[in-house]
Amino acid sequence: MSSPASVRNHPLHPMLVALPIGLWTFAFVCDLAVAMGRVDPWSTVGTYAVGGGIIGALLAAVPGFVDYLSIDEKEMKTIATTHLLLALGAVAVFALDFWMRQRLPQTSLVPLSLSAVGLLILSGAGWLGGEMVYVKGMAVQAVEELAKESTRKDQQSVRMKRAG
Repeated sequence: MSSPASVRNHPLHPMLVALPIGLWTFAFVCDLAVAMGRVDPWSTVGTYAVGGGIIGALLAAVPGFVDYLSIDEKEMKTIATTHLLLALGAVAVFALDFWMRQRLPQTSLVPLSLSAVGLLILSGAGWLGGEMVYVKGMAVQAVEELAKESTRKDQQSVRMKRAG
């Protein structure tokens, strides 16, 4: 099954999830720096990373939801539903994290705790995303099918060169 939310057979959701994953992981690193006493500029940078990760996650959710709606198989739908709920849970934790950063002193360890919890939840969502793609083959064209398609294109190209 290929992804309906793709560009030239490249699914958009897996490309876009790298942004929030990277930003939220970096926010956790910033929070570790704050915990070690290096408040400025790490607290501010961590806040921006969390906010950017939320925006990135919402952008990634659009093609992810389009893909979700196209799933017919019962087992895959169950995995996808759990993946979706965990991902939304991670966004909720990071939204709370972002909100708390506005209200607590920069030296607070609450953001570090929330970032850790958010990353744990996100890891579960990522595990299930990997399960769908790498184990169940969702949105992955079979190697044989790709080879046939490539051969067809090569043959068309040769014919066009001969004709032209």
